[in-house]
Amino acid sequence: MKKIFILTGEPSGDKLAYKVVSKLKQSNSDIEYLCVGGVHLNSLGIKSIYDLKEITYIGFTSVLLNIFKIKKKIDETVEKIIQFKPDILFSVDSPDFTLRVAEKVKKINPNIKTIHFVAPQVWVWREHRLKKLKKFLDHVLLLFPFEKKYFDRRNIQSTFIGHPLLETIDRNKIDVTQIIKEHKKIISIFPGSRGSEVKILMPILIDFIKMMNKKHKDIFYVFHSTSEYNKSIQDRLLKEGFTNCGSIFDEKIKSEILKCSIFAIAKSGTVSLEICNAKVPSIIIYKMNFINYLIVKMLVKVKFANIINIAADEEIIPELIQSKCNSKNIYNKIDSFFVNKQSIKNQIDKTEKIIKNFKTNKSSEIAASILTSSL
Repeated sequence: MKKIFILTGEPSGDKLAYKVVSKLKQSNSDIEYLCVGGVHLNSLGIKSIYDLKEITYIGFTSVLLNIFKIKKKIDETVEKIIQFKPDILFSVDSPDFTLRVAEKVKKINPNIKTIHFVAPQVWVWREHRLKKLKKFLDHVLLLFPFEKKYFDRRNIQSTFIGHPLLETIDRNKIDVTQIIKEHKKIISIFPGSRGSEVKILMPILIDFIKMMNKKHKDIFYVFHSTSEYNKSIQDRLLKEGFTNCGSIFDEKIKSEILKCSIFAIAKSGTVSLEICNAKVPSIIIYKMNFINYLIVKMLVKVKFANIINIAADEEIIPELIQSKCNSKNIYNKIDSFFVNKQSIKNQIDKTEKIIKNFKTNKSSEIAASILTSSL
């Protein structure tokens, strides 16, 4: 029996891996799996060698503070992979963790094929890493078409497969009237999947809702959380005495709520593509500690944080980053959108054109076929 080890480093990677492996399981049942994963891969009956949250760190300072713990986890992971003797190590996103593991595994056992999904953002920073990646990666699966030229330059085998989160999936419609009653207008809020993100953004978002409640009485705010942080967010909302807020973590319900939303506020990241795909107008927010921000500012070579804006080379989706990320600015941006309906239409029209280039509508299929052919 062939073996695949799936290596993720955070919830978004777990979600992407789930989509590919779900497709792979449909076409090939004779594969044994083991992983570092979360709730999504676990739902497929794939055992994780430890809890994903043990390695989910954010920011440069967090990594530095936990450097010995991370090194120990990398070594432990490498050891488990070598013991498992997979035909393929399928690493997904989180390059600072997954690629360090992949490099060590390849040195110990060059016969293990290394396939990485979600290319390191060399177009944002650290393009010099490509020379190093060539030594231990056999194939890179790309989310975006413009990435391929960077890997072709170094003769690294790569395939543009499109973004799985942009694929149209037929689902039975879920009735959300029990969650959102009285046909209220919904604003979806995505505060992040990491504890440090939630901790920084929640006070800002709570103050924003208080400001909105003074003027807009008919809006219901839904926080899209993870199972890990859902209860703490709910408790915080109850403590504030909000009667027009809720928090959810079920993926199917989240998807339906998003489609019903009039607007979205999202932490910068992959979720922005899902929001655009649902044709919901949005703004991007992000805040990190000052030292991390200075380091990022020195390293990045792009003007924007959001992939849509980077691809368009213009700020289609407003970005409120660092000092601009405060409750008053969020309120003013959204209030101005409500006043100027044309700005909403313009954003949706422009984002539609951008994400059209990111779609293949069979990304999971393409990824699954590459994994199958590599076995």
